[in-house]
Amino acid sequence: MTDEYARVQEAAAFVGARVPTVPEMAIVLGSGLGDFAAHVADAVVLPYETIPGWPRPTVVGHAGKLVVGQVRGRRVAVLSGRAHFYEGHPMANVVFATRVVAMLGVKAILLTNAAGGINTAFPQGVLMVIDDHLNLIGTNPLIGPNEDRFGPRFPDMTEVYSKRLRAVADRAAAKNGLAIAHGIYAGLHGPSYETPAEIRYLRAIGADAVGMSTVPEAIVARHMGMEVLGISCITNMAAGVFDQPLNHSEVMETAQRVRGAFIALLEEIVENA
Repeated sequence: MTDEYARVQEAAAFVGARVPTVPEMAIVLGSGLGDFAAHVADAVVLPYETIPGWPRPTVVGHAGKLVVGQVRGRRVAVLSGRAHFYEGHPMANVVFATRVVAMLGVKAILLTNAAGGINTAFPQGVLMVIDDHLNLIGTNPLIGPNEDRFGPRFPDMTEVYSKRLRAVADRAAAKNGLAIAHGIYAGLHGPSYETPAEIRYLRAIGADAVGMSTVPEAIVARHMGMEVLGISCITNMAAGVFDQPLNHSEVMETAQRVRGAFIALLEEIVENA
């Protein structure tokens, strides 16, 4: 057994011994979106530092805990916070949590993030369902020797983000009277925000939103056979869209402003996924 396989297996065994049944869905909460974790009933809360090998996030707005319980009668594993490549984590740590929940037997994962809006038609605060992504991080979490027990050497990426789950999200939004968008997410490694020139380039190649997470997790989730849904909260417009500087406090403020709509959408998705 490879070291990474053993590390993931140890963490999965630790979590599995502390939760009564395998969750049906995992949900990763992005910057400022952690309030959803408080809506989990009958919760088992595992701080990341207690789980063997689990990396700790250092970014404001990422609580750093795994919450396993029920949302509308469905079993979920909510990851309140994630590790980012720009924090200095090796890529194996960035995708560690995704591998652990997959090894637990979770079949679907909902990846959320706070993102900058590139599509000028998007209002600030809109929730965007990710239809596809551009991996511009400069690396891939599958580089290196392949562990066949995780998945195949060359996994298909034709449909990274499940058409079925995207349709579930559309119906959930309609039921709750929420206007959501669809678009292409560009993943860059950060941590500096993009320049206006970079944003013009990203718009030219088809990106609607840009962020610093999600793409590695989505690749690894598909590598391990999980169904993936991605939702971006467009917390700010990207550099050059408006004539004003960018800052993380704006990200947090917008995430708080849309928390009600975000929680309602996620609960409806969980119930009907």
